[in-house]
Amino acid sequence: MGMRFSHYNPEGFYDELYEGVGQPRPGSTLLLRKFASLPEGELKKRQEAAERVILGMGMTFGVYGSDDGHEQIFPFDIVPRIVPASDWRHIEAGLCQRMRALNLFIDDVYHDQTILKNGVIPSELIYSSKGFLRPCVGLTPPRGIWCHVAGIDLVRISDGRYYVLEDNTRCPSGVAYVLEARQVMKRTFPELFEAYRVRPVDGYPSQLLETLRSLSELPDPTVVILTPGTFNSAYYEHSLLAQKMGVELVEANDLVVVDGSVHMRTTKGSQRVDVIYRRINDAYLDPLAFRVDSLLGVPGLMESYQRGRVALANAPGTGVSDDKAIYAYVPKIINYYLAEEPILPNVPTYLCSDRRDRTYVLEHLDQLVVKATNEAGGYGMMIGPHASKQEREDCARRIEADPRNYIAQPTLELSRVPTLVNDHLEGRHVDLRPYVLYGRDLYVLPGGMTRVALRKGSLVVNSSQGGGNKDTWVLS
Repeated sequence: MGMRFSHYNPEGFYDELYEGVGQPRPGSTLLLRKFASLPEGELKKRQEAAERVILGMGMTFGVYGSDDGHEQIFPFDIVPRIVPASDWRHIEAGLCQRMRALNLFIDDVYHDQTILKNGVIPSELIYSSKGFLRPCVGLTPPRGIWCHVAGIDLVRISDGRYYVLEDNTRCPSGVAYVLEARQVMKRTFPELFEAYRVRPVDGYPSQLLETLRSLSELPDPTVVILTPGTFNSAYYEHSLLAQKMGVELVEANDLVVVDGSVHMRTTKGSQRVDVIYRRINDAYLDPLAFRVDSLLGVPGLMESYQRGRVALANAPGTGVSDDKAIYAYVPKIINYYLAEEPILPNVPTYLCSDRRDRTYVLEHLDQLVVKATNEAGGYGMMIGPHASKQEREDCARRIEADPRNYIAQPTLELSRVPTLVNDHLEGRHVDLRPYVLYGRDLYVLPGGMTRVALRKGSLVVNSSQGGGNKDTWVLS
């Protein structure tokens, strides 16, 4: 071990590559030995080369509200996260269990509502959820599956266990960065891939296409990706997936509903569309069914969907299971529908809509993380230990004004992965977003997006808030 690696200190956090000061975990010895054998400054050179590759790929993301044209190169760190095969089996089993239970729950909520009748979840929590859409009541999507693509965020804390932090069941993004990070790493350290037998991720687009095609009865359905357009922060991903799947990327004005079916305008005239992978939020999908002012939607799309003329992934209405207040009930949901204990536990969660929980939260704001139940991207979040007195007071006022809109969780000591800072390694906090597909079968992409908080000591991993990403190596 070179000088720079033998002194690496996990500083009391769970570290994904090191067990203790200068002690690599069994799965990471080879990697760290490789790093240590490189000449002085070589690791930094490879990091810079990786960044040039990313720039050349055009791998950027949008930042809301920034002044400089809002496109930034996606921050990337070349020290990978390593996941041993046994850890991955546990994660995979937990994700499949969760995906099954959430789908049964969504289907129940829009049909018989037995879970509400049996008092497992308070009805008012469902009816007050922004994700619960009345036009979806009574709808039956193909095979009764509502959520076909999920990105489920996991964290690992000091006890070494994985916990589910949140379920993204509407339009989860980020998988493009998983595919691209792998390409970058293969160019940067080709010799390590040979040695490690890292499970490949490049099969995702064909698995996604397979999942989408399974939503239609037709032998050769026409699949499209519906994007809000080039200004969307995930547009890079929409176009990358369309290109890799060999399907058309369309915007609302490319589609029209004729006689109850959806058609796409093409250079060769009009063509019927059978399956739409939509990357547009429910509220904007169809101005006739949801928001009248939506310019991103297709008038008549919901009616076509209700008549079974077109399939949508994810089904409208899945957002009810994306609500952070309903997240708190997922262990009970798993228990109720599958009669099993959760394989992956939830993070302890306080519901501000509950009087006892709310009292506790307001008294312990300096220790807790408060999140808005329907916001994404780390917006509307207050990290108590890092907040000023003023920020905590503002937060308390917001909670009292609209308790349903907030949950709180303990401030977690997220696990860390060594990260390149100038020419040496320092620990940075990470989470993990694996992707799950649900078509004829369940499929979990072996890997996922490891988001890293690049600011020292920061716990915020969102790219919109200064986070970056690492390649995730699942060992076979």
